[in-house]
Amino acid sequence: MAPSGRISQSVFDGSRLRVILLLDLYEGAQQQFLDAYELMRKQVASVPGHISDQLCQSIENPSQWLITSEWESAPPFLAWVNSEEHVETVKPMHSCVRDTRSMRYSILRETSPGQPVSRTAASADAQVEPRVGDGVARHALTFTVKPGSESKVAEILAGYESPQAQVDETTRLRRTSLFMHGNRIVRAVEVEGDLLVALRHVARQPQVRAVEEAINPYLEQDRDLTDPESARVFFTRAALPAVHHVVSDRPAPADLRRHALYYPAKEGQGMALARLLSHQDRAAADDPDNPVHSSTVFQRDDIVVRLVDVTGDLDLDPVASLGLKGPGKAAELERLLDGAAVGVEGSLETERNINRLLSHADMLPVTDRSAHS
Repeated sequence: MAPSGRISQSVFDGSRLRVILLLDLYEGAQQQFLDAYELMRKQVASVPGHISDQLCQSIENPSQWLITSEWESAPPFLAWVNSEEHVETVKPMHSCVRDTRSMRYSILRETSPGQPVSRTAASADAQVEPRVGDGVARHALTFTVKPGSESKVAEILAGYESPQAQVDETTRLRRTSLFMHGNRIVRAVEVEGDLLVALRHVARQPQVRAVEEAINPYLEQDRDLTDPESARVFFTRAALPAVHHVVSDRPAPADLRRHALYYPAKEGQGMALARLLSHQDRAAADDPDNPVHSSTVFQRDDIVVRLVDVTGDLDLDPVASLGLKGPGKAAELERLLDGAAVGVEGSLETERNINRLLSHADMLPVTDRSAHS
């Protein structure tokens, strides 16, 4: 049964995953690309959760290629595609490829020869009905700056002129929210239409290019955005994918406030922590007394960020604000969270530690820009 509330995005539905990668190769690079693909194919075959892949070449345009792969579910694919191993594996392909586009789809129905159309076999809590979205794609980037430069970077990032919201007839920037936690920056974007088109549009804007250039000296990871290879590696490592989004089906209150909460996970527990928070926010969408109206969970490796729109201040209901309502939920989070990194010792069942965690997790807002209709 599909959960209530409006869920427009989730990687935790139990469905198998189909990944489609469209590539446009430089002329004459076909054999080099095939050699690079063979190396990648052998490595990805041993990745947990990988089922199969296919390499296809267009019968109409030989420079256009397609790679499809099937995975047991989305989480193992995301763990692979966001890993340093993946970054190194695909490097030999970069000099062959003029342009790429990646798409990820849950498999909800399939047809096999001699068998009727059926729902895919998956776990008991698998998503078997289509999700209802709002036409908005969500994504985030995260990176760190040199300690001591935080206030200067915040000033730069808050001071630029917003790019034009309307990208083309079908794509529009809706909202950009930027937060800091210590020396870590998180920039979350909402786009109506095509996310990739919007991101490329923003990257070309003079005011955005000037800001990116201005913060370069303060970044812990060196980059040169004029060098395609350097830019590709930086944005690959900075990607913080949205793994779940839910909105209550109640009317949106007028006094909603946006907050970002940072949850550093214990090593190897990032996906499990994101799953816990996602389940909590799905339950919150059904609770008319919960102050959390909408939530987006972003996760990469052991970094988990939860972007929430809430009524009132977070400390009015810290348990709900942190996504810990329900028996045993604080203990579950305690098992997955890096307590030392958030300065919490002992049980999260205590009011003192709950308040300490909320104070530490609440990220500093830098800018929150919404496009006007």
